[in-house]
Amino acid sequence: MKIDLKKLGPGLLFAGAAIGVSHLVQSTRAGADFGFGLLWALALAHLLKYPFFQFGPRYALATGETLLDGYRKLGKGVLIAYFIITFATMFTIQTAVTIVTAGLATSIFGGFISIEIWTVIILAICLIILLKGRYQFLDKLMKIIIITLTISTIIAVVVAFQNQTKSIVFTQVLPEVAQVGFLIAFMGWMPAPLDISIWHSIWAIEKQKGNNDFTTKSSLFDFNIGYLFTVIIGLGFISLGALVMFQTGADFSSKASEFSDQLLNMYTKNLGDWAYIIIGIAAFTTMFSTTLTTLDASPRAMHKTTDLLFSNLIKTSYVFWIMVLIMGTILIYFFFASEMGLLIEIATILSFLTAPFYAIINYKLICSKHTPLEWRPSQLMHIWSWLGILFLIGFSLWYLMTII
Repeated sequence: MKIDLKKLGPGLLFAGAAIGVSHLVQSTRAGADFGFGLLWALALAHLLKYPFFQFGPRYALATGETLLDGYRKLGKGVLIAYFIITFATMFTIQTAVTIVTAGLATSIFGGFISIEIWTVIILAICLIILLKGRYQFLDKLMKIIIITLTISTIIAVVVAFQNQTKSIVFTQVLPEVAQVGFLIAFMGWMPAPLDISIWHSIWAIEKQKGNNDFTTKSSLFDFNIGYLFTVIIGLGFISLGALVMFQTGADFSSKASEFSDQLLNMYTKNLGDWAYIIIGIAAFTTMFSTTLTTLDASPRAMHKTTDLLFSNLIKTSYVFWIMVLIMGTILIYFFFASEMGLLIEIATILSFLTAPFYAIINYKLICSKHTPLEWRPSQLMHIWSWLGILFLIGFSLWYLMTII
């Protein structure tokens, strides 16, 4: 089947935002600590979160408006809840992805530039790309990044399998109580936080503005392609962690630069010096794409939200929210620079605990009178959604009980 790259866009932006800390850091750690034992968690997270991500582009193209417009129709309280949750988490999320990107840049390009300076440089480059190119440039750039990332990851995994001398065990495991925090963090951003469905709906509307052929049906195909990439890359990084790092006794540092050095050096040691550039490209493109897409999406969502909530009182812009996010990211970074591991765990756990809210609201909206009848869920999708909601609520309660 021939795929028209011009019709792809929001789905690859979704993949670019999703494939980041969850894959490079959490999936690699899952493989390093449990081998292939957490494949069930990766599969379950992808499977049971799928409907709620898919409802983003489905609603957007079926109605011509974003999920945020739909939330407003469900009641102002829903949109206020979203505003509060997003404002409380977006700085931590942006800092978590940026700090890992800066750490990789320090490792790959040399330590002559400090990680603090790299953080500012990366944010500045992303800002220029977004302000100059806007959505159209981001759309084109992400296609290159995702294809590069996929090819480099697959090459590394194939070579790791070829170099494997020990027997590979695929026995699935359930982490002990002390490790439940990591399991929830792993699943919290696998493949991504559920609020990315809102970002996706915004990107889908932007894509349609420049492409009349981008219909509801093509947007769902575009989404499925992007989702498939997140599955492939997730399997890739958990495989690399399992094949290269499992049972080596290595303990990852919580500092971004040291973590990056450990990650790249371990791959080089086990796969050969040639692997440094391949893994380096895969790792850096992974994190840069996430940093770029999150820096674009959160401001778009906050601009839209404030416009819907406070249009008569407060006027904000996309640029205003980008600058707020950059300043907040830099401030948090300088407070938590040495605690990358803690920062990532806080961000991922918060995402998992807020996931039931987004799942329920997205499901309620897609089933409501605000969605055209032909695009409401089928009976299968209803059952799928109910199972997903029960899964998210159940795992959240399980985690909360382990820390009380």
